[in-house]
Amino acid sequence: MSGKPIKDMIIGTMRNGPETLKELEMAKKTGKDISQERDVVKKKVAQYHPSVLHLVVSEIEAVSPIAKRIRLVSEDGYLPPFEAGQYINVFCEIDGVRTSRPYSLSSSAKQRAFYEITVAAVDGGFVSGYLLQCLKPGDRLEANGPAGVFHYHPVFHSKKSVFLGGGSGITPFVSMIRTVLESGEDREITLLYGSRTEEAAMYHEELSAFAKKHSNFHYTLILSDEEKEGMEHGFLNAARIQAHVPDILDCTYYLCGPAVMMEFCRKALEELQIPGRSIRREVFGTRRDIWNEPGWPEGMTGEEIFHIQIGEKQIEAKSGESVLTALERSGVRVNVCCRSGECSLCRVQLVSGKVFTAQGALLRYADECFGYIHSCKAYPISDLELRF
Repeated sequence: MSGKPIKDMIIGTMRNGPETLKELEMAKKTGKDISQERDVVKKKVAQYHPSVLHLVVSEIEAVSPIAKRIRLVSEDGYLPPFEAGQYINVFCEIDGVRTSRPYSLSSSAKQRAFYEITVAAVDGGFVSGYLLQCLKPGDRLEANGPAGVFHYHPVFHSKKSVFLGGGSGITPFVSMIRTVLESGEDREITLLYGSRTEEAAMYHEELSAFAKKHSNFHYTLILSDEEKEGMEHGFLNAARIQAHVPDILDCTYYLCGPAVMMEFCRKALEELQIPGRSIRREVFGTRRDIWNEPGWPEGMTGEEIFHIQIGEKQIEAKSGESVLTALERSGVRVNVCCRSGECSLCRVQLVSGKVFTAQGALLRYADECFGYIHSCKAYPISDLELRF
């Protein structure tokens, strides 16, 4: 053996190989020593896709009787950029249980000094109750970096955007609207926002002010539970969409809100013959009354108690709560981000037993072949054995 590296031996056999080897040797002597920059790429990638964000609460302000805007700044002064419509997954430790919830960013994507999330009260909400009642300026939180694919694409999507939002599903739209209007982007936006009452509608004053100031933004608040003069009453059905969007086939539609509202709007767009390629959706978790979802096992109430075996550990789980929730309540750490069945980070292998899989779980073919489930969308309907 000559003692030369195999790479040099191979290069030496090529046409102009000896000359190439001489040039490489010269480059080693006179060129830049890139070994000193070995971690530069990792550091740069970490800036845009950090594994964890260390955030400090700077402001908290009510945006409705049941919701608050929480402004977050970075401990180290840097926040990664995001696309308007994306979310961050916020971690909390409550009564010894470490859990998380994804919250859409409602701040403009054009500014980088802070993030804003909007938290609405949820009946029996574990995390929302903590954030609304206990969080105060100066408190620290951890979060995943910005994630999600629910955002407008300036190249592939129509310049005419129709936002169909319900309840707290308004938050990603607020980010998109601020981004477009405050930076003067060449886009036209129609927002139809469904709320139970005017008082419960988040950001209503700000959105109304935007509509008065910007001719390319059209805003309609639709109230389902009360009738008020000058406001529309009812639901986001096909007739109402067509009334506000005359050129219905020349738009991209974005849906965000409770699961029931999303299904209602999906059927309305289907009735209007809007092609699937023109529809973008973001589901906020799974419906809380999962036992009313089509396909739920007949006779089950959501209160049945089953057991989940993970290695040597056994925990209890209620049929009406997701496998992920049961694991977190028992102190079992699960990698998680979207909690809506899309990111697949929370998937676990189902060794035995049966689960009900809620709508919206984007299981891959390989997951189905090897028995993996998305724990955020899987509900125990028998005793289970899981493998991580």
